[in-house]
Amino acid sequence: MPPAGTKRAATDTRKTGTSRSRRNEERFETEDLTLTDRAYRQLEELISTLQLPPGTVLSELTLAQRLNIGRTPIREALQRLARDGLVVVLPRRGVLVSEINLRTQLRLLETRRVLERLMAELAAERASDEEREQFAQIADGMRAAAERADGIEFMRLDRALNTLVSEAARNEFASRSMGLMHALSRRFWYQHYKRVADLPLAAHLHAELAAAIAVRDSAKAGEASDKLIDYIESFARKTLDD
Repeated sequence: MPPAGTKRAATDTRKTGTSRSRRNEERFETEDLTLTDRAYRQLEELISTLQLPPGTVLSELTLAQRLNIGRTPIREALQRLARDGLVVVLPRRGVLVSEINLRTQLRLLETRRVLERLMAELAAERASDEEREQFAQIADGMRAAAERADGIEFMRLDRALNTLVSEAARNEFASRSMGLMHALSRRFWYQHYKRVADLPLAAHLHAELAAAIAVRDSAKAGEASDKLIDYIESFARKTLDD
């Protein structure tokens, strides 16, 4: 039997890790963001979480009022979302949220597998001490999200992890390529995860990746990246049955 207070101490540790993760997440959301960045982040989350479902016609004015951001940043954010494939611009019809396509997702994963392993290994080699601490905090947050099966927190931490890996890898070409794929992947995940995903397993796989980078283990980070993509591909194929 553990000593008295051990269970409470463990709980306190998890809470501390979670609060640190939330602070870290907030830093990614607010640090050095322009109005266009804010508009993009908020619209990307609305689209990825299907609050703006596929086929929705988007109005600059309506979105500006909803987000309390001017129309010019909204317009610029929509242009970025179009480059990412989350919206499409159709003549005489306006801007629509794009459809979700399994074949597109599988082709995307072919590319992600190669780039994500490279970036994970580079991040493990090149991350600063401050970044390694942030990776450790994200790992704690992912484990907490797994315990609670919290899909929204998982997606926010996933975005924070993607952002941090891109920064720590110090390779702008790989980062730009990955940036075009992550939002599409998050939306595909959110559409299906409640029915066919193992959220705790997915969160733990992300935690393993973040933890490996935190301790500068390049080989383990590469292996963790491959395991994560293996799971994501399996998840994507299960949606056929769904």
